[in-house]
Amino acid sequence: MHNNKRLEPLNAARQFVEKYFPNCQAALLAGSVVRGEATTTSDLDIVIFDNEVKKPYRESFIEFEWPIEVFVHNLTSYKNYFTMDYERARPSLQKMLVEGIVVKDDGIVEQIKKEAQQILENGPQHWSLQTIDAKRYFIKDVLDDFIGCTTIHEELFIVNMLAELISEFILRTNNKWVGTSKWVFRLLKAHDEQLALQFFEAFNFYYETKDKTQIITFVDNVLEPFGGRLFEGFSMGKAK
Repeated sequence: MHNNKRLEPLNAARQFVEKYFPNCQAALLAGSVVRGEATTTSDLDIVIFDNEVKKPYRESFIEFEWPIEVFVHNLTSYKNYFTMDYERARPSLQKMLVEGIVVKDDGIVEQIKKEAQQILENGPQHWSLQTIDAKRYFIKDVLDDFIGCTTIHEELFIVNMLAELISEFILRTNNKWVGTSKWVFRLLKAHDEQLALQFFEAFNFYYETKDKTQIITFVDNVLEPFGGRLFEGFSMGKAK
């Protein structure tokens, strides 16, 4: 792929929509290119609204020297995805729509953007005390495995799981949306930049030295306001 031959992103998106979805009601270009965060490996994310589509789907293309991911919905299916994204606290579609640049619009985009924006502003569902206790218990379980592990091959996977669990705990107990991959640090930083840097430093110190102490201290500090590590007395699913 020769990047110097690429069309400008919005132009490529317009030509792509005209070629593959000429009868759609709306299309938006989203993702890193519209946020000004594109890299040499970035693709074009395009959301399509086509009421002739029976079921929503995702498909990948290479056109105009761009890798292109399309997320195709009819005029009702996106609402189901809004619900699913809300329940998992990862508003992927909502974020794409709010950030998205209009490529084509038959007069429906404004309302859909308003729906997505409202969900983002309201935030995810609050964790109950029971959910927080369950998360404390499972974090403690993984932390114990990490502390006791003597095999570096296993330890690598344990520490990665611990990072995932503790990042989720920080964000969700503060009623923030969660994400995956690069979005974990971005969301932590948006919530609390100093805490995000402490998170990075603790785990980076381990990766560089295999010294576990900073991670253990960091996890304990995160759990402490909620009662610390939980084991004794924890119960789940027991009939009353």
